[in-house]
Amino acid sequence: MRSTRVRLAITAFLGSTLLLAACGSGAGGTSSAAANGKGCTKIAFLLPESATAARWEAADHPDVVAAIQKYLPGATVDAPNAQGDATLQQTQADTELTKGACILVVAPKDSDGAATIVSKAKAKGVPVIAYDRLIQSDDLAYYASFDGVAVGKAQGQYITDHYKQYVKTGHNNLVMIKGSDTDNNAHLFGDGAHQLLDPLITSGALKNVYEKFTPNWDNATAQTEMEAALTANHNDVAVAYVMNDGMANTVIQALRAAHLNKKVLVTGQDAEVNGIRNILLGDQSMTVYKPIAKLADSVGRLVAAISKGEATSSIANTTVAVTSGKKIPSVLNPVTMVDINNIKTTVIADGFVSVADVCKGVPKGAGGICP
Repeated sequence: MRSTRVRLAITAFLGSTLLLAACGSGAGGTSSAAANGKGCTKIAFLLPESATAARWEAADHPDVVAAIQKYLPGATVDAPNAQGDATLQQTQADTELTKGACILVVAPKDSDGAATIVSKAKAKGVPVIAYDRLIQSDDLAYYASFDGVAVGKAQGQYITDHYKQYVKTGHNNLVMIKGSDTDNNAHLFGDGAHQLLDPLITSGALKNVYEKFTPNWDNATAQTEMEAALTANHNDVAVAYVMNDGMANTVIQALRAAHLNKKVLVTGQDAEVNGIRNILLGDQSMTVYKPIAKLADSVGRLVAAISKGEATSSIANTTVAVTSGKKIPSVLNPVTMVDINNIKTTVIADGFVSVADVCKGVPKGAGGICP
């Protein structure tokens, strides 16, 4: 009897020990307090690059960190930047998971390739929020961005409203310099733009003579593409649809070399300092303002809700489908078209860019804002 009782006691002890061990760690060794993000205070924000778009380090990085710490006091946020290397971004994600990050906010360098990051995070009970760019994964927890189709529509609408100022009979060529094929946003922007431009192309009002994705959103490559388009069409271009301000800046350099700057309608996106300055100079026609502070705020609230175990439906109040068709809970912030007429009341009024910065080298009185 005594030996039986001892065996039972040992069995009970071992069983309780195993149970405690199981409760003390989730898949991959993640603390149960942070499993699925609950109780998490160690967050990683993975940035894609900074060379081709100044916004990532100038705005997204500080704004997201500040927003997370505002809504989740005591949180720590690592923010490694992959500098355009998708493989490095995956390594950075592995490192952050090993260090104990329990919520990942990922602005993917490669929308498809980053699915690996999501899979590894899920195995550790770590939710992933895709930031600005969608990650093509059924395991993605949330997506926080802007309405990408609306961005393209804003660009296309501007061209629709203003192209007649730039075309002449027999001179109506349209060039389309798009972003990276591996960035889901580039496809959304293009889809939105084509919804407005295709009727003009079909009618013959505009002639689409050149359309190309630009690997890595590389600014120098965009300039080379524009130069190729100009050469192929004997400098006969009326409209240059360019997806962002960084590429627009180098496209303008190509136009300037051909003495066509200010004579071609040029679009952009991101409302960067150079983009606004180019608008004030008359070299660029418009940009799309995406208030990054608002996107960062929504991410901060979302991270805090996950950590506190609170409902997120009031924050991620819409859905976006990945390629499989699965709908991901999402936050989609609105965007604003900016041209010479509303710089003062949009990006200046919001403090997104400063008068001092955008007016460097710009004639006095430009846009009604330059002293």
